[in-house]
Amino acid sequence: MMSFSTVVPVVAAVSVALFCIHANSQSCPEKNGRYPVSDECDAYIECVDGIAERKLCPDGLLFNENARIFSYPCQYPIDVDCGRRGRTQPAIPTESCPHQFGYYRVGDRSHCGQFMNCDNGVGHVLDCPYGLAFNIATYQCDWPDLVEDCDAEAFLGFRCPPQAEGLVAPIRFYRSPDDCRKYFICVGDRPRVNLCGPDYAFNPLINACDGAENVTGCAI
Repeated sequence: MMSFSTVVPVVAAVSVALFCIHANSQSCPEKNGRYPVSDECDAYIECVDGIAERKLCPDGLLFNENARIFSYPCQYPIDVDCGRRGRTQPAIPTESCPHQFGYYRVGDRSHCGQFMNCDNGVGHVLDCPYGLAFNIATYQCDWPDLVEDCDAEAFLGFRCPPQAEGLVAPIRFYRSPDDCRKYFICVGDRPRVNLCGPDYAFNPLINACDGAENVTGCAI
């Protein structure tokens, strides 16, 4: 017959075991994997063989719970949907970077063609291809009229002429008065700019790049 003194340790052991199982199930839904931390967007739990370890992404990066298991789970904010997990660690700014990692626009609304890549707090300033503006919403260089916080007219130094009433063309072309290779494209009433290749000039008679010798005043 089992005595009371024997039952108590057995019950206690079972209670401890159940507590451990419960704690592990809360931290590690599965034996191996990475899981978000409630209310935090840049922290996560990494489970290896059922052992949970809390980890924190570098400043400026966020935990992507949809990242593949063999890929780095800390990614740029544009690639991460945190849902309601809005809290992040305090920023660790440097002289040139607001965060240790990230992409940031350089300049104001009239100077939209540069951006900075921050890597471990070191800022690297990069240029978009000619005539394009950095779009913070996509981390890409885009036509300036498609970038919300860029003044395309001020950036390009060109304003599309008004169209005659009743004659609305969706696309118009204008050669630059100071550079035969450069021409402006008015999409609606917003400007874009482009360049012809070497030994070519923009020919307004055909609205395309042509041999420079075929364009009046532009022969090389």
